[in-house]
Amino acid sequence: MATVPAAYPFIDVTIDTSGLQPVAQRSPGIIAVAGLSNAGDAAANTPTVCESLDDAVAHFGTGTALTQSLGLAFLQDPAPSKVYGVKIGNTGADADVLAALDSLSGVDDVDFVALAATTDPTLLVHLKDHVEQVSASGSKRMGVAMIDPTKVKTPTYVTDILNGIHPTAGGGADLMSSVSRMVIVAARGAKLDDGVTTADAAVASMAAIAGYAPATSIVLKPVRGLSIPLPSLYSAAEITGLSEVNIIPIISPAIIVGGGFYFGEGRCFTSDATQLYVDIVRTLDDIDFRLKAGLIGLIGDARITRPGLTTLRSAAQGILGPLVRAQEIDDFDVEIPILDILAQPQSTWSTSDTNLVTTARSNRAVDMFVSITYGPAVHRLQVTLQPTF
Repeated sequence: MATVPAAYPFIDVTIDTSGLQPVAQRSPGIIAVAGLSNAGDAAANTPTVCESLDDAVAHFGTGTALTQSLGLAFLQDPAPSKVYGVKIGNTGADADVLAALDSLSGVDDVDFVALAATTDPTLLVHLKDHVEQVSASGSKRMGVAMIDPTKVKTPTYVTDILNGIHPTAGGGADLMSSVSRMVIVAARGAKLDDGVTTADAAVASMAAIAGYAPATSIVLKPVRGLSIPLPSLYSAAEITGLSEVNIIPIISPAIIVGGGFYFGEGRCFTSDATQLYVDIVRTLDDIDFRLKAGLIGLIGDARITRPGLTTLRSAAQGILGPLVRAQEIDDFDVEIPILDILAQPQSTWSTSDTNLVTTARSNRAVDMFVSITYGPAVHRLQVTLQPTF
């Protein structure tokens, strides 16, 4: 006689927690500052998290170049989500800078990197190489550097500083990034709030940028902790000149109530006009990570079938949909060519369709095309004023 299970306890519940698997998150506001220090308890070439200025003093000493720069990072509001400090060993020569930057290569949550109080292009080119190489390997990040704030005003100021970081005659260190990984700021005469010590405008700017969401334009966003004497402020012609060569001037517009210092442009120091603005690069980096983190769980599970690829497309749509609602992007489209073929009866497939499906299943590789529509912020407003009697 077959044994039939008793009805009691009437309802069996099995809890499946697979749907509670968290999605990887990467904050778009994490910065790292490498600089000289001869004090503190941190070892050289060791990325160290600092949560406050007191942490920076403990790790890198009082009054060192690295600690002063980190102090400016903590003054920004909104603030970066995490701050790393890296002590450059010995004298800060090329090999020491390279070693400090290399120690950040494996720290894959870093979004921005700067060299504390550094204006020498021969050292800053190592920063450019670092952010380009690490970004190409998948850990997307940007470098921020500054023009020497002690460089005095001259009739050829803009041309001179451009030639110093992007030599037109060839030779010398070139900081222009063809892949939009560098940001150069200029703050002539910048001092700390004490009015005496030269300020690290690069680190202050980097921390200010990192405090905002990726799709936020940095134009006219404040940079705190700086003091610029009135005679050193940029003229209208200099602001335009610097902006047009993709150097961001720090300005103090009289029309902004309360004063202060602000980004006068929002461009990367790049030769790529398609990724000219900082917010475009940051948004693409953010989407890049979101797609990788959100889709990795389907690798090895989603099958090359109509239901399997439909699940894959739905997952991508679920990742991008919140960005539309948050107004970070205006629209998007997800296309999987193989899915379009599988959606049709097999009897209607052409020879080319059959070959594409066969190849995809043989190689276990599927192409997905994601297009987004980006709605950038207004940077320039042209107003026509027409008085009448």
